[in-house]
Amino acid sequence: MDLESTTEATQTNGNGEIESFFNLAPPLRNRNGGARRVVCVTSGGTTVPLEQRCVRYIDNFSSGHRGATSTEYFVKAGYAVIFLHRRGTFQPFCRSLPDDPLLECFESIDGSNIKVQDSYSEAVERAIAEHHSAVKKGFLLKLPFTTIFEYLQMLRMIALSTSNLGPNAMFYLAAAVSDFYVPWQSMAEHKIQSASGPLNMQLAQVPKMLPVLRQEWAPKAFLISFKLETDSKILLKKATAALEKYKMDMVVANELLTRKEEVVVVTSSENITVRRDKNEGVDDVEDPLIQLLVGRHSTHINTNSSYVQ
Repeated sequence: MDLESTTEATQTNGNGEIESFFNLAPPLRNRNGGARRVVCVTSGGTTVPLEQRCVRYIDNFSSGHRGATSTEYFVKAGYAVIFLHRRGTFQPFCRSLPDDPLLECFESIDGSNIKVQDSYSEAVERAIAEHHSAVKKGFLLKLPFTTIFEYLQMLRMIALSTSNLGPNAMFYLAAAVSDFYVPWQSMAEHKIQSASGPLNMQLAQVPKMLPVLRQEWAPKAFLISFKLETDSKILLKKATAALEKYKMDMVVANELLTRKEEVVVVTSSENITVRRDKNEGVDDVEDPLIQLLVGRHSTHINTNSSYVQ
């Protein structure tokens, strides 16, 4: 065997040993001694740029309210949350603030000093305290995206980075992901000129990433996807089809007009309706939804984990 072949064989064996080490290592533990649970919450909608130096783009409807609210409840449940969010959408712990807090929450005193308005002081203090506490304790990492390209590349990096957590990892895929896009190589570099006349553009279909997430990137993780429809008659059928096709653990089905009041969690064995009930002190449908998911995640861990707990 020549020197080059020997070197290649050594590198191959070394890489195999390294991969084996990480695959067989126990998951990271939190300060309480238990296996750390990590959830990647995706939130907001992706954009499809029409130019490389983007001026125009196709947007996707999503305020990010579901993802931001769910993140708060995941943190409360003890999860470390990777919050993969669209820039400019709702943020965790800020729901009690007005849409433009810098203008609405503060007032000027004597033209020189600024203070928080009394009507917002409690909400602002609570938002700041809860956010800083979550970040300081390592329970919240916020990663922003805008385009479909950024979102999918970052999702892949997160999945591969957390794959050694096995079943202790969860993916809560609430982002509204574009179905069609303009491939980068066929995209105009500069602003498309209106003087050129009507615009004819063919969009390509975004590759389906859920099967890859399940089979390759995070095969042992607990995977939850979402299905939003405007027609309630086809919602459960579409959610069930997605569950079977992409091998998700759960699909959260929500109808556009009632999505803040109730959702249906579709599993392989049952459909579970989750409702917001203000009479019982439930302000958000995400509160009972996350409680349900945490319990099912525990079952998933106990059933699938081969790690030493």
